[in-house]
Amino acid sequence: MSGSSFEYSRATDLDDALAKGGRCNATFLAGGTDLLQLWKSGLAAPQNVVDISHLPLADISRDGDTLVLGALARLSDVSAHPDVKTHHPMICEAILASASAQVRNMASVGGNLLQRTRCPYFRDRALACNKRDPGAGCGARHGENRHAALFGSAAGCVATHASDLAVALAAFDTEITVRSTIGERRLTLQELYPLPSATAASDSSLAAGDMITAIRIHRASRFAPRSIYLKIRDRASFEFAVVSVAAALRVEDGLIAEARLAAGGIAPLPWRLRGSEAALIGRAPTEPAFLAAGEQAIEGARPLEKNTFKIPLLRNAVVRALQSVRGGS
Repeated sequence: MSGSSFEYSRATDLDDALAKGGRCNATFLAGGTDLLQLWKSGLAAPQNVVDISHLPLADISRDGDTLVLGALARLSDVSAHPDVKTHHPMICEAILASASAQVRNMASVGGNLLQRTRCPYFRDRALACNKRDPGAGCGARHGENRHAALFGSAAGCVATHASDLAVALAAFDTEITVRSTIGERRLTLQELYPLPSATAASDSSLAAGDMITAIRIHRASRFAPRSIYLKIRDRASFEFAVVSVAAALRVEDGLIAEARLAAGGIAPLPWRLRGSEAALIGRAPTEPAFLAAGEQAIEGARPLEKNTFKIPLLRNAVVRALQSVRGGS
């Protein structure tokens, strides 16, 4: 890899990392699985690289009924952790559907949530992209848009979010802990991902120097017996979702007491299917209820020329996911 010179430093502790991360054009380096691809293709050129990979932010623990993931926990460690496998199996399924074993061994949880889109118009510097160059236009809107969003897009960007893990987390009550030199704050997953505008499309709401330090998933273990992450993709492995669905139910006395549904591959952020959830509450977990949820999932979809096929695909994926969790104990 060649390019302009940069300064590399390894953070000694969190305060040191935050101070260095506030420098001009600084980038945090953890697993590097996304950053190095962007750098090699000329889509990133940091002047200051702050290595945070040795900070003590890789713990995986439970605090009561809250799963706490350190931002530097490796995806492979999360998916293999006994507490996660037992109490949060959908998170394991989403991780195991991601990338390859080699990438999962390096990729961090925080980095996975902040990975950049795989839209070809963003990845090719010769093509117009507001996400890469605000005001340049969105080439995908009238170009190759098979993988484009159905929901939440704008004239300025129709790209979809890439993370499988984020879709699973979106189905639950998830908090993101963010630190900077001025203190700590907590965001919901929806607050982490802003929607695009007519001329720009930020990847996250984080400011320069902000660092995700932990992810907290609250009260999700009650869904463990009836949950699934279903990923539909163009090839069997190492491929991003065309459509994915995270589905979880809690059934009491033969009726659905709670439902959580989120979808990937259809929006600029993990897309919560709240209409589908509402359609399930109070009903028996049967085909009519699942079909109603599937129809609700596609309400308001705005397809482009080449991605209309995603509408029935999403509807059917919701039904299939719900059928799969119906048999839980």
